[in-house]
Amino acid sequence: MPVLDQNGTQVWRRRTGRESLMRWFGWLLGVAVFVYCWQIISDATTWFFVWDAPRIANDIWTRATPPRWEYITQLGRPIWDTLNIATLGTLISLCLAVPVAFLAARNTTPSALFIRPIALLIIVSTRSINSLIWALLLIAIIGPGVFAGVVAIAIRSIGFCAKLLYEAIEEIDQTQVEAITATGASRWQVMAYGIVPQILPAFAGIAVFRWDINIRESTVLGLVGAGGIGLQLSASLNVLAWPQVSLILIVILVAVVISEWVSAKVRGAII
Repeated sequence: MPVLDQNGTQVWRRRTGRESLMRWFGWLLGVAVFVYCWQIISDATTWFFVWDAPRIANDIWTRATPPRWEYITQLGRPIWDTLNIATLGTLISLCLAVPVAFLAARNTTPSALFIRPIALLIIVSTRSINSLIWALLLIAIIGPGVFAGVVAIAIRSIGFCAKLLYEAIEEIDQTQVEAITATGASRWQVMAYGIVPQILPAFAGIAVFRWDINIRESTVLGLVGAGGIGLQLSASLNVLAWPQVSLILIVILVAVVISEWVSAKVRGAII
């Protein structure tokens, strides 16, 4: 913006003096908050263990290598359970997320005053709690095992899938809906022929993306007793069997890489 210098000449500056002052004040405030938070963290940290961490890490690395390759024969069923937890949990969540998404979208909800807030509450509440927390609660209710892991993954995924899907519903081309409505079609026909075809690519992408995320999350659910390869990891950690731990981590890494490759190929084919 144009301002006048000491000689009365008009010059251009990006910000006024007031804006520059406020900007510097913001930076100063941010630095002060960072220093205060760092002081609190520093007071609560035992720095001896931090400085000793490289030695401990090297000791664990020495104990964990080479991996115990013969132990891989016992990981077939656990990794299969992990894949089943992720897949079944994703399918269940999609079945529940679709109606929730239609109830939450402004252009498809039967009642923006009563039903939509309830749908949004379901989305927020299921997204706000981590899968491990859901697994801990479900293990206390229905007991440990694969079923608790499936339900935990499903509940956690409902909000994620429903949120992305209802946003896709709100962004559809309304002219197609209006054209079908003008033919005298019913509400369900409008939804089936005017809305669903427009959101199918987004739905497929969301499903594959969430399945990919659930593969990662299901690998650690066994740490709290919800089945899968995490159970083997937890048992090996408890007895300090580091060669087994390193092998399990390699298997988890391979599974995640394969799921990432599959999801990328599927999303590429859809898009």
